Amino acid sequence: VLLERPRRNSFKIKCLTKIITTFIIFTYIITRNYNNAGAVHPLFICKEKIMLTQFSRTELLLGKEAMEKLKNSRVAIFGVGGVGGYVVEALVRSGVGTFDLIDDDKVCLTNLNRQIIATRKTVGKYKVDVCKERILEINPDAKVNTYKCFFLPENADEFPFDEYDYIVDAVDTVTAKISLVMKAQEKNVKIISSMGAGNKLDASAFKVADIYKTKVCPLAKVMRRELKKRGVKKLKVVYSEEPAMTPVEDMAISCRANCICPPGEKHKCTERRAIPGSVAFVPSVVGLIIAGEVVKDLSV
Repeated sequence: VLLERPRRNSFKIKCLTKIITTFIIFTYIITRNYNNAGAVHPLFICKEKIMLTQFSRTELLLGKEAMEKLKNSRVAIFGVGGVGGYVVEALVRSGVGTFDLIDDDKVCLTNLNRQIIATRKTVGKYKVDVCKERILEINPDAKVNTYKCFFLPENADEFPFDEYDYIVDAVDTVTAKISLVMKAQEKNVKIISSMGAGNKLDASAFKVADIYKTKVCPLAKVMRRELKKRGVKKLKVVYSEEPAMTPVEDMAISCRANCICPPGEKHKCTERRAIPGSVAFVPSVVGLIIAGEVVKDLSV
């Protein structure tokens, strides 16, 4: 019996040695094959490699230097609804490192038809909070600053314009748009503005142009007049020459008679002069076009 125990222990040691040796050989072969194929085995992916993989397809087109510029850029998106939400989506997936999100709205049931951040679960939540959560789910290393307010000339000094590399104007009111443009000009920060996207159906009609080369769009017309008064020489915008449609007058589906704004909403839809019709495939295209311009301008 006493002689049997050393034999059993010796057998266990031999088995364990074989298992360890086999694992080492297997790991070496797998790692070598992955390295020969230009990849890294998942067992050995570090945090840096994960981020590299996340943006590697973009880097194939833009290059490493451009990706570094995007990572070190800070973009302020004023308005994160139908247009602004898609701007944010494309920018975080393109590698932009820091975001400032400005919007006072909460997600409403009527946003589900077109806003990427709107789901049944997010109805009633602040849009900037939902947007921030989505950004961090895509890129946990991104930095996100949120402002639960609407941009107005009165609160313009509350935002760190000196620190922005780019400003995206996706707000609805002319007053706010003009003020944003003037602030961007004062601080010498690049800016791009979204013109009217409501009451339109032709997503292919949107184009990038200087504000003074736009036509047909009523909002662009007002912007041209007001910016000219203020001596603004140029402004990059995304606009459409498609004539705006007239929404159907049906009080049964109108927010005027059936307001379903989330509880506590400061600015209800009933306060708006007119409630435009919208579809999923128009504001999304506008937002993606804007994001493309931002990426190109920041990465040159």
